[in-house]
Amino acid sequence: MAASPPARRRRDPQRRIAEIVEATQRVIAARGIEGLSHRVVAEEAGVALGATTHHFASKDELIQAALQQTYDQYAGELQEWAAQRPTLTPEQLTVLLADALVSSFGPDRGADEIVEVELYTAALRRPALRPLVDKFTQATTGLLARYVDPSTARAATAAMNGLSLTGLAGAQPPTRDEVEDTLRRILTPNPSLPTTTQPLSTCTQGPGRQ
Repeated sequence: MAASPPARRRRDPQRRIAEIVEATQRVIAARGIEGLSHRVVAEEAGVALGATTHHFASKDELIQAALQQTYDQYAGELQEWAAQRPTLTPEQLTVLLADALVSSFGPDRGADEIVEVELYTAALRRPALRPLVDKFTQATTGLLARYVDPSTARAATAAMNGLSLTGLAGAQPPTRDEVEDTLRRILTPNPSLPTTTQPLSTCTQGPGRQ
């Protein structure tokens, strides 16, 4: 009696899409966005070229999907981080943020940090990516606003972006002491500053006024 043919494995389109997106993230981290193509992603994912073009008609769609997933992962990590630390003093926040930043541009850095920098640079020439850049910024600022006032949160976010870029792309990354010093100057409460941000037009004193 002839043996029955092996059961045909059912296709799982969502799993295939996830594999392609994850492969796209790895390619961006390894080669940059300019080194991305459907063929390279298909090879990385171990799928036929037609699978990538079927689910993602253009290179921009691949990029958008990979960066959206990177954001979703980042936002989830921030929520978990905050849930474990309901309260922090400015000094505790400074030290913990310095830990995260230094590790992100150290020798053990992960692919996610590189993909995020690729997002920022790609958005210069791909306006469709700019809302994603804004979401990354808003997520970071939202996390910091749990511990400091909104103005300080925005300032710290800007500083962290600059430190990350310098650490990942510069010839000499900032030292741990430099990172802590920068963050401490921003996060330490300054009693001479107002506790709320006032519109410029409402200020009674301005630069140069007596």
